[in-house]
Formats: sequence, C-alpha cells, structure tokens
Amino acid sequence: MTTPSPHDPGSNDPLHTQLQYQVALFARRMEQARHGAVGALDRAGYLLLDHLARHGPANVKALAEALGIDSSTVTRQAAPLVRADLVGRVPYPADRRTVRLALTPLGGRRLAEVRADREELIRSLTADWPSEEQRAFCRLLARFNDSLESYSTDRKP
Repeated sequence: MTTPSPHDPGSNDPLHTQLQYQVALFARRMEQARHGAVGALDRAGYLLLDHLARHGPANVKALAEALGIDSSTVTRQAAPLVRADLVGRVPYPADRRTVRLALTPLGGRRLAEVRADREELIRSLTADWPSEEQRAFCRLLARFNDSLESYSTDRKP
C-alpha cells in the first residue's frame, strides 16, 4: 500500500500544485508501464515511427520540424531504428543527393503491435469509467497537449 501523497486531488494544496504533480506522476507511470511491455519502443522511437506511418517518408529537417525537436536529435533517435530495420533510408526522387527516412515493413508491423499494446493498456485502465468520462478525459488531455505545443512553439528563439 502506498502512502497518500500530499498532492492527492483531495488535499488542500492549490489546484495547479496538484495538477503538476498528477502530470509528473502520469508521465512516470506511463514510462513504467511501457518498460514492462515486451519489445517496447521508447517514446521518441514511437513518435518517429508514428509520424512516418501517418505522413510517409521525410528528411531529417522535416521530421525535426514536425516533432518540434532539433535535426541532430532526430538523427540520434533514428539511428537505433535504422539499425533495427524499423526505418530505412530512401532516396528522394527530386534530388538524388537527399535521403529520407521511411518506415520499413518491419517498422510498420512493430508500430502496429505497440499501438495495439498501448491501446489495450488504456482500454484496461479506463474499463470501469463511463464512456462520457473517457471522452472528456481524451478531450481535455488533447487540449492540454495543444496548449503545451503552443507554449513550446511560442517560446522558441
């Protein structure tokens, strides 16, 4: 049994103190759940594979812009995916000097497995929630993520 945190929603702490604690706890517990999964992808790898699956091949600069990170970070995150044959380097037809990253068939299968595992986890965690609460949580979490994206975009130098 865990000791109740002073940041439990029922405490007298200010709302934003509780909220920041709950967000941090959520991130930690999702990472712990992910590490328990067989053959799990890290968050960065998952997001990169997901973007390639949704939008097709892209160069490092385009991926960096879409994911809101540096090109060097994309290169570093893509390297293990390329070594694992989840992502391949493909030529760009308009400029043969340019290389793009593309999801491989193995990467597509792996992404589908990870998506299914994550979906099952979320389904299991919210199984006893009424559907209107599940939709409200999804809507509010999406709004929170949109606010984070705007905040990060507005603060870029």
